[in-house]
Amino acid sequence: MTRRRVVVTGVGVMAPGRAGAAAFWEMITQGRTATRRISLFDPQGLRSQIAAECDFRPARHGLTTDQVQRLDRAVLLALAAAREAVDSSGIDLDALPPEQVGVTMGSAVGCTTGLEEQYVALSDAGRRWLVDAVAPEFLYGHMVPSTIACEVAYQVGAEGPVNLISTGCTSGLDSVGHAVGLIAEGSAEVMVAGASDAPISPITMACFDAIKATSPDNDDPEHASRPFDLTRRGFVMGEGAAVFVLEEYERARARGAVILAEIAGFASRSNAFHMTGLKPDGREMAEAIRVALDRARLNPTDIDYINAHGSGTKQNDRHETAAFKASLGEHAYRTPVSSIKSMVGHSLGAIGSIEIAACVLALTNDVVPPTANLQVSDPQCDLDYVPLQARERKLDAVLTVGSGFGGFQSAMVLAGVS
Repeated sequence: MTRRRVVVTGVGVMAPGRAGAAAFWEMITQGRTATRRISLFDPQGLRSQIAAECDFRPARHGLTTDQVQRLDRAVLLALAAAREAVDSSGIDLDALPPEQVGVTMGSAVGCTTGLEEQYVALSDAGRRWLVDAVAPEFLYGHMVPSTIACEVAYQVGAEGPVNLISTGCTSGLDSVGHAVGLIAEGSAEVMVAGASDAPISPITMACFDAIKATSPDNDDPEHASRPFDLTRRGFVMGEGAAVFVLEEYERARARGAVILAEIAGFASRSNAFHMTGLKPDGREMAEAIRVALDRARLNPTDIDYINAHGSGTKQNDRHETAAFKASLGEHAYRTPVSSIKSMVGHSLGAIGSIEIAACVLALTNDVVPPTANLQVSDPQCDLDYVPLQARERKLDAVLTVGSGFGGFQSAMVLAGVS
């Protein structure tokens, strides 16, 4: 049977810094960072008081006052990114049978920010019992992460498969991978897929403070995220969303769509090892990479660029360095690798989709974004991490990977379409 190919025809990005895919690409190729002291709440007392925040104005993206009042920030970011993706694809979703259109979104912490805000308001900051409070009708929507996928489905009129994937920090990769599978098997012709997270809230920041995963470099926010650097001290929290219009290749070509990239292969594995720990040999990530390459029908030597998970923790950076060597062999030393988390932070479940967006734009522009703030190389991370400045390079196939608490390891191969 002929394999159904899946291509990207639309991209929407709400990332730290200015909104939109074009602004996102400009920022990361210039090596600029969006990290600053947290302004969304007073971070006094936290170990890590910095984050990469989105300069997000919902009304500028067609969102109504009602939506802003009842929806969590993660949902609003997802809706704005989905709108940009659909608009940029040129697709007329109203002309399609709605059951042929699906939505798959990823999120690690769902609507946690809105839920916490409502708890503080209803309980008077914990001073009274919630049973005495009159809760707003929309409170239920903050409790269930699937609200993100449902609201996107309402916006685009999707009546096909609608799902929320929550696999920690690989959610944004896994949601797109799942959407690709649905098109490949014929369950949908078009998928609006991506991820969104807005975790810059007191409870989420406190969780990562507890395990000392986030950077305490509060006096120098701009340089706090420095993956693969010997002096790194943890990741910087971020927020954002990225959404794609995915279509079956022949269908996209028939309607004259501009095809940005093909999602050629995807795989995920688990290490069944530890909630936050990683085996140093990177075996599970390496296996995910090998399977993704096999499904893409590509050899390791076909990869022209690796978008690393690159969180900026010593454990992760060394783990995936080992995985690249194990899966690509000697070619790993000849392949540029970079981490955009050095500029946009780590938006948990959303970052995998934001990194897919970076890969799509890298393929279409033949440019490798840099790893910002990489000044002192870690001897145990001895690959070409593209420090400080973007690099022009002909790109035909790129690899992006993710690693999540719980042992999740995912890999995706994207290729240009001539």
